Amino acid sequence: MRILVVEDESVLREGLVDLLTGAGHDVVPAADGQEAVDKGTADSFDMVLLDLMLPRLDGIEVCRRLRTARPGLPILMLTAKGSEEDKVLGLKVGADDYVTKPFGVKELLARVEAFGRRVQVAPAEPEQMEADGCTMDLGRCQAQREGPAVTLTAREAGIVRWLHKHRARAVSRAELLEQVWGVPGTLETRTVDMAIANLRQKIERDPARPKIIVSVKGVGYAWGLA
Repeated sequence: MRILVVEDESVLREGLVDLLTGAGHDVVPAADGQEAVDKGTADSFDMVLLDLMLPRLDGIEVCRRLRTARPGLPILMLTAKGSEEDKVLGLKVGADDYVTKPFGVKELLARVEAFGRRVQVAPAEPEQMEADGCTMDLGRCQAQREGPAVTLTAREAGIVRWLHKHRARAVSRAELLEQVWGVPGTLETRTVDMAIANLRQKIERDPARPKIIVSVKGVGYAWGLA
């Protein structure tokens, strides 16, 4: 994969470049937010590793601009902050996932490899569907109800795709972690719940009373429409 690594700490940036290059990836570094936007919008990448705390433009603004320019580009946010508010904000502006520093080398490589598998198996043709008045184009990572279309992250499109594919049954959080995130289902995290909450804000008529993606007590989530 071709990966844009955005990190202002030179030692960590060089370490990430060496790690990912050694794993067989083509890596392009960026040392600040503006450089990340310039490179990310001018060239083609399979994913972005994006630090939250950056000079010139912070990671949130970089994520927002890259998501606007490249709707389907997977973005993995790296942050030293552990608060849920930072993670939620990152997901809301378009990050597909996050890793809190310090992180393990094996964990990071596993996340990157999971992104790579999704790039390889991505559908060649756009997938379009309509649910409860919301039109979704998963290939273009867009959803539209009333007004202009909103951008779905690659992760959000993956959630919709998986739930719709298995709409005859409920899907557990562990299954979503394994099949959409590409991480072990035993991982203790609220990532799935936060991602679903953000997705509902984009596609549901009333996010407080969801009809497209419904919660199944004691199990996880299900496609709510026949």
